[in-house]
This record gives sequence, structure tokens and C-alpha cells, in this order.
Amino acid sequence: MEFNCVQFFQNKTILVTGATGFLAKVFVEKILRVQPNVNKLYLLVRASNNEAATNRLRTEVFEKSLFKVLRENLGDESLNTLLLEKVVPVAGDISTDNLGVKDSNLRERMQNEIDIVVNVAATTNFDERYDVGLGINTFGALNVLNFAKKCVKAKLLLHVSTAYVCGEKSGLLLEKPFAMEEICDKNGLQLDINLERELMKQRLKELNEQDCSEEDINLSMKELGMKRAKIHGWPNTYVFTKSMGEMLLGNHKENLSLVIIRPTMITSTFSEPFPGWMEGLRTVDSVIIAYGKGVLKCFLVDVNSVCDMIPVDMVANAMITAAAAHAGGSGVHMVYHVGSSNQNPVTFGEIHEISVRYFTKNPLRSRNGSLITVSKVRFISTMALFSLYMNLRYKLPLQLLRLIDLIYPWRNGDKYGDKNRKIKLVMRLVELYEPYVLFKGIFDDRNTESLCATLKEEESKTSESLMFDFDPKSINWGDYLTNIHIPGLITHVLKK
Repeated sequence: MEFNCVQFFQNKTILVTGATGFLAKVFVEKILRVQPNVNKLYLLVRASNNEAATNRLRTEVFEKSLFKVLRENLGDESLNTLLLEKVVPVAGDISTDNLGVKDSNLRERMQNEIDIVVNVAATTNFDERYDVGLGINTFGALNVLNFAKKCVKAKLLLHVSTAYVCGEKSGLLLEKPFAMEEICDKNGLQLDINLERELMKQRLKELNEQDCSEEDINLSMKELGMKRAKIHGWPNTYVFTKSMGEMLLGNHKENLSLVIIRPTMITSTFSEPFPGWMEGLRTVDSVIIAYGKGVLKCFLVDVNSVCDMIPVDMVANAMITAAAAHAGGSGVHMVYHVGSSNQNPVTFGEIHEISVRYFTKNPLRSRNGSLITVSKVRFISTMALFSLYMNLRYKLPLQLLRLIDLIYPWRNGDKYGDKNRKIKLVMRLVELYEPYVLFKGIFDDRNTESLCATLKEEESKTSESLMFDFDPKSINWGDYLTNIHIPGLITHVLKK
């Protein structure tokens, strides 16, 4: 296998869905920075029309600090010229036919020009409404595939999934496509994705006929998604609908080459375009920030479990390398786990120790300006013990507070109600995160390791060494978390 990533993307036309998302932004920025002679980047975003799509891309992508290196290298005028020449904003929606591209002339142009389709669009809410999750993560993926098949020059569909499509399995988890016929529910009935869609539609119809409020419909569709996921052995709607999306792609891809990238927990940039850039609080980050703010006193986690994290620029590099490596093939179906648990694991306990040292040395300030003192967190390693702890520590005192509210109803405010809502929220979040903080799987990454080795061999032939590095062994977790990730969290998320 011989390829050169920079040369490969010269004069190529690429469609990227979900273009305003965290990973997609980093992917687009890297392409424009290393290969400005790309032919076109069609960037699909949810918007009412192409003008609205242009505005969304400007404010949510190109004006972000992520693009400051490109802006500094080229200057404002040249960067704006590059974006005008190379980027085509497209208003659309992957949950509809033809990706919701209403302009038939634009659609025809896209289908005549596109070489590579990159599907990054997804809804990542763990407890998403079932209709929304199926529409985007499952049948949305199939809509992207069907569009890619209509692209006369299309060489590859690169689909971004998640490593956690494995469900709650433990041990070494292999890089292999799903075999739909192997998936059965607890009663031994085989998974039928079309039936899942019909069940969803039927429930939605019932709710509308009962004239339910939007809030009740929202809650019912969320509950349905979680219920159907658990029946089939997945912990939540997000990973269940993503796994079904992979199954549909595998079953319907025909001769189109398909590469599935399964990243683990994506974190801030390791090195490019500069270290520490990120957007929004991701899985483990909300815990780190809550700890730094002094509000995290106890947490459900097995300190010996591996927390599988991978910087976002490494995921983008793996995507670029996989596209260059497989676009020339015919009928390829490859899966790549992009993570760190197999080659360079870090445990939740180690992350906590690093966080303790960081916030002890660099304390955050409270709203009144005083320094926040952090202390070690009480870790509880099973859900049963955590529930017991919450009952003794919070729920029993809460019953006393309820009694006081009943005896003295004239007191200001509903303290019982407020505290009860907070405890329910904590328990709901803990239940959603439980499969990941107690996760016992290690992601096999032999395919990714082999791709990385081939890349290093190819890059050694040129002067541009390690331009697309995604080797997790190059990460020193103590240095990365202390000097890059946590400062990046504070700068780009907390202070926004």
C-alpha cells in the first residue's frame, strides 16, 4: 500500500456532512492548511437555505480560533479568497432523501464532482429521542450512502461512528464490521431495523392522536429509545442507533468502498493546528471541571478502569490517512478503532491524581474571586453502593426537609423541591455515564496500528515527517493533561 496524503487530496472534491461539529471542523481545517489545492469542499449543514448555511459556517466554523494558524499563515484576505474558491456551503439534512439538498442544479453538480464522501453528522445525546436518533444516526447514514452511490466519481464513503457501538462488552473488542444476523434481543429475536422504525412511528402516531404536549412526546420518545436499546443489549439510544447505522452501511454498500472510523472519547487537540483547542465539555471533561470548581465530592467510577481518550487532531489525521489509503480500492470494508486503551492506557484513577495536582497548583476562582480549594473525591465502584450512598447522604435528610416544608408551608421557596430535582438530575446523569465509567473493554486497534506504521514509512520518504500522526504511544498523559488539555478546557470552554 503506497499513498501520499498531501498529494492524494490535490484536486479532490469532498463532501463533509455535519460540518459544524467539533471533529468535522478540525478535519476541514487540516485539509485546507496542508492541501489548499483541494478542488472543492462541499460542507453540508442544517439550514433553511444556502445563505443561512453560509452564515452558519462563517460564525460556527471559520471565525473560530481553530482557524487562527491558517489566518496568520495566509492573512485575512487570502484566507477569505481561499474559502470563497474552495468551500461550497450546502443547506441540507441527512435525515431526508438526497440529504435535503433542494437545489437540483447544485445536487447534480455535486453528484458529478464528488470523489470522497465523509459522514460526520450525528446526534450524540446518550438519551436522544428515538425518532431523532433513528433519523440521523441510523437512516441518515443510509441516506448518505445512497447519495454517495449517485456520485459518479465517488471512490469512498468514510463514515465516523464511535468505538462504543460495542455496547457493554468487556475484554478485547475487535475492529470488525457488524453482522446484523448475529444481533438478537433478550428473547432471541433477531434485530429488525425496519421494524424499529415502524415501532417508533407507531408510538409517535399514538402520542399525537392522544393530543399529548410536546414535553410529554419528547419524554416518551426518549424513554422508547432507551428501552429499545436495552432490550437489544446497548446501554443507550446513541450507541444503539449508531450501531444500526453501521449495519445498514455494511448491508447496502454494494461495490462502494466503505471505511468506518470508530473513535473513543475525543479530547482537545494534541498539537495541530495548536495544542489544547476544543469546544464544549465532552464526557470526562465535565467531571474534571466539576472537580476543579470544588463541587464534585463523590463519583461513580472504577479507578482501575481505563479511560480511553484520543485527541481530536489524531482522529482527523486517521480519517485523512484512511481515505488516502483506501480510495483506490474496490469494495473495501474496513473498520478502524482510533483510541489509546490498547497501546497507551490511562486509568480514571491516574486522571484524578493528575487533576488533583493541577488544581492544587492552579486553583480556579469562585464567583466572588476567592481561590477554590480541592480535595480528593470519594470514588464508589458499583451502582448499588452509589445508590446506597446517595440514599444515606442525601435522600434521608431530604425526607426531613420535606416534613419541614409540610409543617411550615409559608417558608420562602420550595427547598425540598429544588434539592429533589438536583438529586434526580445527578442520578440520571450517573445512570447515563455508568456504562463508560465502569467500562471493562479494551479496543483492539491492529488495523489502526498497521495503517499508522504504513503512514510513517511513507512519510519517512518525504521531508514532511509526521504531518498526519495518530500514534497514541506518542502521548504522555501526565504532560498532555497538565500542560495541554486542562489549560485548554479552561481557556476555550470555561472562560467562554
